[in-house]
Parts: sequence; C-alpha cells; structure tokens
Amino acid sequence: MSVTIRDVARVSGFSIKTVSNVINGHPQLRPETRKRVEDAIEQLGYRPNLSARNLRSGRSGVIGLIIPDLTTAYFAELADAVMRAAAERGLAVLIEPIGSGRENELAALRGQHRHMVDGVIYSSLTLGASDAELLKGVDTPLVVLGDTSFDGQVDRITMANTSGARAATEHLLAAGRRRVLALAAHEGDIVASAELRLAGYREALEAAGLSFDPNLVCYADSWHRRGGAAAMTKLLKDGLSFNAVFAFNDTLALGAMRVLQEAGVRIPEDVAIVGFDDLDETRYSLPALSTVNPRRDKIAKAAVETLLRRIEGGAELDAREIETDFLLQVRESSGGALKGVSGANSAA
Repeated sequence: MSVTIRDVARVSGFSIKTVSNVINGHPQLRPETRKRVEDAIEQLGYRPNLSARNLRSGRSGVIGLIIPDLTTAYFAELADAVMRAAAERGLAVLIEPIGSGRENELAALRGQHRHMVDGVIYSSLTLGASDAELLKGVDTPLVVLGDTSFDGQVDRITMANTSGARAATEHLLAAGRRRVLALAAHEGDIVASAELRLAGYREALEAAGLSFDPNLVCYADSWHRRGGAAAMTKLLKDGLSFNAVFAFNDTLALGAMRVLQEAGVRIPEDVAIVGFDDLDETRYSLPALSTVNPRRDKIAKAAVETLLRRIEGGAELDAREIETDFLLQVRESSGGALKGVSGANSAA
C-alpha cells in the first residue's frame, strides 16, 4: 500500500495542511517544523504526486537557471549545486546557457522559455545598478546571482568577494610574502567581482601597513587558463619581482601555475599562490591549489529558497539581498598546512 500525505502527517505530528505547505515549499515555516516533516517523508519514503500538485497550483514545478555557459568550470559546478538544491524542494531546473554579452543577457530575460518555468535564477555578468528597473519589470519571479548591487530593488544572492579576497591576501602576507601580485583585475570595463576582490586585496595590504603598488596589479581580459598563462608569461618576460600571487579565480591561478612551473619557478618555495572559487580540480592540481571557497552550496540553497519565497509572496514582498560566507582552503600551493579558515556571512 502506497504511503499517503496522511501517513506523513501522522508520523510528523502535524496537520495535513502543514505537511502540504512543506511539500509545496511554503517559505513561512519554522525550520524545526520543516525538518520534522522532511524527516517523516524520508522515513516513510513518501513521494508526492508532482503532476497533481502542479495542476492544482497552476505551476510547472520547474525553475529556470540562466548562466553564461556550461563550459566554464565555475558555472558548471554552480548549475550542479542549483539542481541539487532545487531537487530537495521537489523542483526541476531548466538550464539556459546564453554566452557572454549584455544583449544575450537581455534576450534571455525576454526569452521564449519564460512561460515554461515558475521563476528564474539569473547569473548576471554585464547588467549594472542602472538596470534595476529593467529587472523589476521582468514578469517572471526572479533572483539574481551576482556582485552588482541593485539598491535593494531586486532579490540578489552574492558571495563574500571582498572579505574572501582579503583573507586570501592576509594568508600570503602572514607567510612572510611581501610582494603579492593581484591577478587579474579588469582595466576599463568595471566587472563587479574584480573590483570587489581588488578592494579586499588592498584592505589586506593596508591592514598590514604595506603600500599599494599598482605595478603588482596585473590586468587581463580573460578569466580563463589562457588569460592566466598569457599574463604570467608577460610578467616573467618583463622581469617583475613578486613572491606570491592572489589570483582572482582558480582558472587564472592554474594557467599561471603552469607557466611558472615551465619556467622553473618552484611553488610555493619561490612563489606562493592562492585562487578563488574552490573548483573541484584544485584539489588535484600539482601542487594542490589554495583557494577561497565561496560556498556554492549555500549560494544555490539561498537562491532556490529566495525564489520560492518570491513565487509564493509575489511582487509585494521586499527585495532580499544575501551574502554567503566563505572558507579559505589552505593547501600546498601557499605552503600552509591543509586546513580551512571560515569567514562571516551577512544578510540584509
């Protein structure tokens, strides 16, 4: 005999209505209530009839995820985290890779798939604060992932760029490295994450009583391995002196590491390196790469929960902005013992 919602209500000790609210992702529930019901669901092996539920609610049970691409490791791992967080709430995810560029992002927001989903999680790279009204005008519930602030007008989840970058730089400084290269800022175009990570780098220098040296800031257009490799090749050719690198993402770091090793530079003996993103492959690079873990799991969970809140509550809800915490993963490339250093999170 199949398990019913009444069985879940009996085992959990809550009403059928409360169990239904948990199953349907109602945001206004106490965490202990949600946990007791979810524990009962797991214990009994209950599987809700999603088709019937969606038909009654007028929803598809599908959310959209708009990301630049799936060939970049960070976005592939982010997509995986969102799918797992959504599955925990009984939701499927329609992933839409759109490429780079403002026009592609705008086209995706107006896209033909909007009617197929109950809401959208949107990873923005090019839209700025002046686009807040544009985002507010999207007629599908929307949560933005990104580092640009929209003045509290749009639901947004972001990572601890500045504090994470500061922790990474402080770690290198604490190891006695005084010539720390920042790789790679963006010159001309304002990319929010690059600006925030550069700010964290500068904060760490200031706290250590060191002057900011613009010669130690390396600029690059590409945040891929080729960008890191090309930048490091030029730096070595120019003869710039440095004994540590804070790379603004892991792929930059991995590209730079390859060039340094081919040039006979020892890591970390000659140059210590820390990246940002904690991609899975950083655990297996030689040496294993120290990096800032921005907690993609928490980003994904916060995005899904915030989107469900918006789907349930509608446009009248105040916008929510959440910054997740971080973890500094100290590995071989910076010469430290294998350990993690946590960072605080904040929410508004």
